[in-house]
Amino acid sequence: MSALSGFAFAHPWVLLLLLAIPLLAWLKGKFGGTAGVTFSNTAMLAKIGNRRRSRAGAFLAALTYLALALFIVALARPQLGRVTTRVQATGVDIMLVLDVSRSMLAEDFTIGSRRANRIDAVKLVTEQFIRERPNDRIGLVAFAGRPYLVSPLTLDHDWLIRNLERLRIGLVEDGTAIGSAIASAANRLKDKEAKTKLIVVLTDGDNNAGKVQPLTAAEAAKALGIRIYTIGAGTEGEAPFPLTNQFGRTVYRNVLVKFDEKTLQEIAAMTSGQYFRATDTNSLRSIFGEIDKLEKSKVEVEKTAQYRDLFMWFLIPGIACLALEILLSQTVWRRLP
Repeated sequence: MSALSGFAFAHPWVLLLLLAIPLLAWLKGKFGGTAGVTFSNTAMLAKIGNRRRSRAGAFLAALTYLALALFIVALARPQLGRVTTRVQATGVDIMLVLDVSRSMLAEDFTIGSRRANRIDAVKLVTEQFIRERPNDRIGLVAFAGRPYLVSPLTLDHDWLIRNLERLRIGLVEDGTAIGSAIASAANRLKDKEAKTKLIVVLTDGDNNAGKVQPLTAAEAAKALGIRIYTIGAGTEGEAPFPLTNQFGRTVYRNVLVKFDEKTLQEIAAMTSGQYFRATDTNSLRSIFGEIDKLEKSKVEVEKTAQYRDLFMWFLIPGIACLALEILLSQTVWRRLP
């Protein structure tokens, strides 16, 4: 829910009448009022010089024009509005399941022109995906040798992204427990009443840890009405891996990374999802974009507006200006005919 306050006029076209005030002042100055004293010959007054309006007369005229301007603004009905927008959740719940095993340190991705490891590229693209779905409840499970909850389902995506940024390799024992991670994510979705429940699994290895087999977890997710999208990240076979030598310098060595593509395909097929292969940052970004398109849902927006009229704030000063003009013109600045 969001609220927005603003100032507006109910009848803004009435403000065009303000343009008539300078015209009235010009006409009055040009033609003047009714003469108080009539002379048969004005030659005797020529030496007096140009006619000038007295300061009293100018002040009284200014009060009249100011009162007229305030009346016109009041007639336009100035209002202070408050618009409240309520956005209903789309009915899509998404659990992101990210591999943070040591193999994700392999640097076969790029961010811009800089070489980057898999986990940094994944975090970057995942953040973009989260920001593009502001009305979905999204949660995050990370896993290596065992899964752990990074964030439950939430609409507070800023808080979710802050937790995503804190992901690091080595927070739990190493390994790749894909089955246990899927089971953990499914457990977070099982009691929800969302129209659509999704799990997005991103990994670069094969299941070698955990107590639950990937296909067993996928079967359980299917029974709960959960669709799973699987993403295999990184090049297949050897990948450049950073190591520290005896001098404390970072060196790279090609390391064989085992990858079980067949199981990921079967998980996706079993739950009516899709399998994707991401070998670089651009393809990973395209995959998240494709998932985003596949799982769009209609957003319901309800707006309520409350307005408070402010015309009295202009009407009362206008009446006061007019009353002051009448009072002064009939007393201390009274004009004799």
